[in-house]
Amino acid sequence: MRVVLILILTLISYHSILGQDNTISEADNLYREDQFYFAITYNLLGKMPEGMSQSGFSSGFHFGFIRDMPINKNRTIAFGLGLGYSTNSFNQNLLISEDEQGMLNYEILDNTSYTKNKFSMHLVEIPFEFRWRTSTAESYKFWRIYTGFKLGYVFATTSKFNSSQENIKLSNIDDFEKIQYGLTLSVGYNTFNAYLYYVLNPIFKKETKINGESIDFNAIKIGLIFYIL
Repeated sequence: MRVVLILILTLISYHSILGQDNTISEADNLYREDQFYFAITYNLLGKMPEGMSQSGFSSGFHFGFIRDMPINKNRTIAFGLGLGYSTNSFNQNLLISEDEQGMLNYEILDNTSYTKNKFSMHLVEIPFEFRWRTSTAESYKFWRIYTGFKLGYVFATTSKFNSSQENIKLSNIDDFEKIQYGLTLSVGYNTFNAYLYYVLNPIFKKETKINGESIDFNAIKIGLIFYIL
């Protein structure tokens, strides 16, 4: 939580400083679409091994700030670079447990043998976007298509399992990849926009295996993203 608080304060301070620039820019008709973003996603797992499945609702929450950098005279085309935070959970049937020696074990479960099984990740993210929009200096309601690349650092992970026989909770699991990266797409009008984030690399390290095979599934996040000036 301390990391999240520091990130929020940094974003607010950054936006306050940039807001002074925007006052001058608007007077000169050199506006920027500097903005906070907030996204809610449904998280899917791609490339799952045989027998593995998801259950329940796997959610993601993402927010941050993106610096807008127009590159044409009408300021309808721009690059965007930002900083954000993301938390994601995945409800599924892959049990992560630990033996007496502290070694991690992985097992695909029968869906009827437990009441809860999920893992979660917290990330600091750097989004980079190529932006097209129909905005003007006088209107804040416009169509937009933003596509780009996002780089994330996983700074915390947890795994929770509950059944009638036992409860297992693990934190800071070393087998998770620290770096996550993928492609993003936002399409919509005004505040409401469809959002897609396809993560290109696996959630777990290559050394992490089940039944002798690497666990190489990745994350696919689909939802809505809201932009706030």
